[in-house]
Amino acid sequence: MNLDRDDAPRGALAHLRVLDLSRVLAGPWAGQVLGDLGAEVIKVEAPERGDDTRLWGPPFLHEADGTPESAAYFSACNRNKRSITIDFSRPEGADLVRKLAAGCDIVIENFKVGGLGKYGLDYESLSKINPRLIYCSVTGFGQTGPYAHRAGYDFLVQGMGGLMSVTGQADGDPGAEPMKVGVAVSDLFTGMYAAVSILAAVAHRDRTGEGQHIDCALLDSQVAMLANQSANWLVGAVEPTRLGNNHPNVVPYRVYPVCDGHIIVACGNDGQFRRLCGALGRPEAADDPRFDSNAARVANRDALDEMLTGRLLLLGRDEAIATLETAGVPCGPINTLPEVFADKQIKARGLAIAIERDDGVSVPGVAFPARLSLTPATYRTAPPRLGQDTDAILRDELGLDDRARATLRASGVV
Repeated sequence: MNLDRDDAPRGALAHLRVLDLSRVLAGPWAGQVLGDLGAEVIKVEAPERGDDTRLWGPPFLHEADGTPESAAYFSACNRNKRSITIDFSRPEGADLVRKLAAGCDIVIENFKVGGLGKYGLDYESLSKINPRLIYCSVTGFGQTGPYAHRAGYDFLVQGMGGLMSVTGQADGDPGAEPMKVGVAVSDLFTGMYAAVSILAAVAHRDRTGEGQHIDCALLDSQVAMLANQSANWLVGAVEPTRLGNNHPNVVPYRVYPVCDGHIIVACGNDGQFRRLCGALGRPEAADDPRFDSNAARVANRDALDEMLTGRLLLLGRDEAIATLETAGVPCGPINTLPEVFADKQIKARGLAIAIERDDGVSVPGVAFPARLSLTPATYRTAPPRLGQDTDAILRDELGLDDRARATLRASGVV
């Protein structure tokens, strides 16, 4: 799928140009969000090695001749970007980046605090060149505070930010220990907050003409996403613990075993619980004082779970889901990824996409999930091969002729 044609819809952000100096996941995720919504994104990578995630495989994408190229991980967060290689530790390279920033609306970077200052690529330096510049810094712990100097990784932040204290089997249960989430959610949360904040800064600049600096931290974002768990502590001094698949505030809302696997039952109100009891042949349980309100069910969750498990173990997965769905009880399977992408709802929503590279290689991916009626996300270019756009950007954006580009290549600057 390649929508880069004259009749393709123009994204809402088609007027914006982004200089993406970031690597790995949080910063690149923000850049991809902007790119999907129409922004032009220029990704600056180190010559020869590129973004770290190009090597985070297998599996790898391959060239048309079968040669391994970049890891699948890289492809998850770098579509709709052009790749230029620049060694900006060299003065000539830093000067190229400054010239690119002068013509951009947004810079995204995730270097250590102060790390770009020595190259003249920090916000203070670039804003003097381009006062309208929106400069987003993504770090583990932010630009201030006693941890600001530390390197931050998603796994560390899931632990430090409290997420792992509420994720995993309860103490005393088999396999009990703090557990990370199966994807790097601290990185992804931060990338989304960064994208939202950048768009807020764009709106401010549209009114005032002022650019600004945005300080996004993985730890801050992780704590913000604790939502009801942090509210339970801040409001009621209730310290959440690991509950496995149980919900701290809503019952029944968990994984239950059936005779051939597991299903999820998620009753968000008393009416749904009453329908659950009827569907399982225990209508009287809905009027039991132990279970007739959510607060009562939370207090007596063990007794309720014992009753529900006894009934659900009589059913197979598909039978249980069909029975509960017919009764209007929210429920569902626990799908593997092959099952996810075979699911008729996933197919109907078009979540699996493929973007063809200029060499004919098709790169699979997942669609932008929000549907904009007038300015939908577009998938104009596949995740770039390392440095594939270096010559074109140097020529078209910076006006460098063949001789100047050859000199930069020969000296290893690009």
